[in-house]
Amino acid sequence: MGENRREGRASGADWGSALHRARAHAPFLARALERNPELAALLAAGEGEAALAWARAQGEHPDAEVALRRERLAMAAALAVGDLAEAFPLARVVGELTAFADRALDRAIRTAIAERCDSDSADGFIALALGKQGARELNYSSDIDPILLFDRERLSRRASDDPGEAAQRYARRVVALLAGNTADGYALRVDLRLRPASEVSPLAVPVGAALTHYQGQALAWERAAFTRARAAAGDIAAGEAFLAAIRPFVWRSQLDFGAIEEISALTHRIRDSHKGPPAPGPGFDVKRGRGGIREIEFYVQTHQLIHGGRDASLRVRGTRAALDALAAAGWIAPEHAVTLGEAYDRLRMIEHRLQMVHDRQTHTLPVGEALDNVARLDGLEDGAALVAELSALTQATGRIYEELIGRRDTAPVTVAMPASALAQSLAAWDFPEPEVLAERIESWRDGRHAAIRSPQAVEAWDRLAPALLTAMAASDDPMRAITRWERIIESVPSAITTFRLLAARPDLIERLVAALTLAPALSDELARKPELLDTLIDRDALDLPGEVPAIMARMQGAAAREDYEALLDAIRIVTGEIRFALGIQLIEGLADPLAIARALSRTAEAALELAAEATVAEFAAKHGRIPDSELLILGLGRLGGGALTHASDLDIVYLFTGDFAAQSDGERPLGATVYYNRLASRVSAALSVPTAQGALYEVDTRLRPQGNQGPLAVSCEAFGKYQREAAWTWEHMALARARVLYGSPAARTQLGAVLAEVLGAPRDRNALREAVLEMRAEMAKHKPQSGPVDAKLARGSLVDIEFLVHYLQLKGEAANGSALSEAAPQALSPDLAAAMGGLAEAGLVPADLAEPHALMSRMLVAGRLLAPDGREPPPSGARALARACGFDSYAGLEEAFAAARLRVAQVWKQILGTDILADEQETPA
Repeated sequence: MGENRREGRASGADWGSALHRARAHAPFLARALERNPELAALLAAGEGEAALAWARAQGEHPDAEVALRRERLAMAAALAVGDLAEAFPLARVVGELTAFADRALDRAIRTAIAERCDSDSADGFIALALGKQGARELNYSSDIDPILLFDRERLSRRASDDPGEAAQRYARRVVALLAGNTADGYALRVDLRLRPASEVSPLAVPVGAALTHYQGQALAWERAAFTRARAAAGDIAAGEAFLAAIRPFVWRSQLDFGAIEEISALTHRIRDSHKGPPAPGPGFDVKRGRGGIREIEFYVQTHQLIHGGRDASLRVRGTRAALDALAAAGWIAPEHAVTLGEAYDRLRMIEHRLQMVHDRQTHTLPVGEALDNVARLDGLEDGAALVAELSALTQATGRIYEELIGRRDTAPVTVAMPASALAQSLAAWDFPEPEVLAERIESWRDGRHAAIRSPQAVEAWDRLAPALLTAMAASDDPMRAITRWERIIESVPSAITTFRLLAARPDLIERLVAALTLAPALSDELARKPELLDTLIDRDALDLPGEVPAIMARMQGAAAREDYEALLDAIRIVTGEIRFALGIQLIEGLADPLAIARALSRTAEAALELAAEATVAEFAAKHGRIPDSELLILGLGRLGGGALTHASDLDIVYLFTGDFAAQSDGERPLGATVYYNRLASRVSAALSVPTAQGALYEVDTRLRPQGNQGPLAVSCEAFGKYQREAAWTWEHMALARARVLYGSPAARTQLGAVLAEVLGAPRDRNALREAVLEMRAEMAKHKPQSGPVDAKLARGSLVDIEFLVHYLQLKGEAANGSALSEAAPQALSPDLAAAMGGLAEAGLVPADLAEPHALMSRMLVAGRLLAPDGREPPPSGARALARACGFDSYAGLEEAFAAARLRVAQVWKQILGTDILADEQETPA
């Protein structure tokens, strides 16, 4: 860099040097300063802020055409000199230029309307800013690329005017007000070609037509353009509503690595059509050339398009802000963000120098003395110094960009080959019957499957196939992987996005194959929703989900719209993503199954609370609310205990507070009993009925008073009366794992008192013991052990531990004779592990009973995926099950399970006096 610029930086803002260079090397700036001597005096005095204020004041002229042009000229001069003086950083310069463009566009719209209607109301006329104006990054001679929309019903117009004709009249006048050349020059160049179907559409497009276009006909470049879109002028609120409506088009929830191919093809077309030199020198285009401004912007927008649908932190408009967000989220290397960001700023500054000279929209380095002139305007020695700096910048940025899109000379590897050649490859990979399998695989791409029908899908499959088949061959059960993969491509209408994702992220292939071979439930989920693979590239995909409020916030953030149905869809989407990611963590041994069980429970609680909250509000909109009354939801079973598996349903009971004879206060009032029973039914439907995003949970309400014969929701008073006077022992045992999941703190306290009273009531010990033994014997008769790894129903397993714990909880007395609630309150926890700790503290169970419980709980959680029928899984599944439970081998797990069952049986006999393993032919050793 030249000495002039270095000296200016060392001593702070150098207004004198900046004015000298502006007058000597930029005829446009020289004329602007000559026409505005007051402005020139302020700049000479170093009063940068005062100069900007003076420039803005030029826009106060009553004639809009005059005002806009004078303000634009003054702003351009003030910002240029402040830029050259290094008093205004790049972000300030482009921000001020954009703010002027927004003001000018809004004034032009209101002027056009006022000229026709005697009112400057912009209701119903929208100006969306795209490109650099949308990103608040306008340069000195940028045109603006707005999209003008209008609402037929709300557009301000004469009563006799057709709304469509009025909108076109306004659009033409806006362009004339901004772009027409007068004695004062022009205000802004306007390009309306980014509007939907610009070759056939009017200048201002109806909102409805635009929505239809973007929701079904738009091209990839339009998605990229809308990453920068914002409502800039006119009816701002309507513009923001429009952008919210098309948000799913821009920010797709499913990852689409096809964006890389599309941007790559566009880049190569631009490079091929660009006539200038490929490297910096005279004629080089700092915007379109290799490593230039546009390629940095494409780099940012491509990453945003791929990941922004799932990562809302990336939905920022500015290029520098987006680079920072991508680096912070872990999608790009921090050093790449720094390199590209610094280069982008410098390239934009050089672009500004080129445009300052003659106020032309140019991006090309001139030849000879003109190049030296631009360099000296910038403060460099000469054109050679400028070219050397640009060469270093663009070499670095071009290399980073090509890592993303690939070089033109790098052709993808595919498997489009005759079946005989494929059979040879399959034989080399040790697939059985390779000739038959080759024909089967080749049939996938013959057009019979919708998933691989289009030429693009066939090409994407051909790129993926070698890596996928290799990974399948390396698995323990290649043919199972083939069969389940085939089920996926048979069941989905399109798989091109999945193919591209796997090809772009080969690390996901092994996880896919693991899901296909080890976990039928995960494979089935993928067949229904292949986009679940997207979740695995999120930066926190293999972390356990946060607490309930964080999961609820994620669900709310995933809603495509702010309405009830969209929220129910979002709950299903996020729940499915979390459950799938937890399943992958489990089969890969990345997290303790006990932690996964708690995470599954937190996810269900978040879904339940959010669905209930939304359903209550939706129901109240029609039927009102009942004063001094509310819905309560009680979780029981594994949900109450906070430890679900992938196969768990939700055991819940609906209750309500207040007077059962009360009535709601809405337009369609209901009595309390009918009100809450209908509301409970709606909540159950919200949690269980399939939507466009599939099902959520099975809801089981049979543990309510009187089971299926009783009402779905009862008052807390009736519930307490039933539990005290009519409930069976097994119902009280179920109540020992009850936990309030929905309701206000006051209502939770009220119900908690009822539960404490019921569980703490005195009982006949002998009758309690006999009831427990009889219930367990009946269960063993009707629900026997299903297989060797059934850690739930096998005698000496989890059910027996649960019966022991609940028996002691209902007995209610510590070993020293004191009340259990006083001696060890934790013993009454619905969390079995916590309850056993309390029972051990109270001297009722040995402390080492926690170890069999932990082992069997891990086996249950992992087994629901790896051995869902309780039978011995195939070798790969057996190893995964052992690994999940903390063992090096399946044999080691079997041995530990047998010892754990024996220990449980010993404790059972010690407490309840019967031998639960006596009837087995072989007692575990």
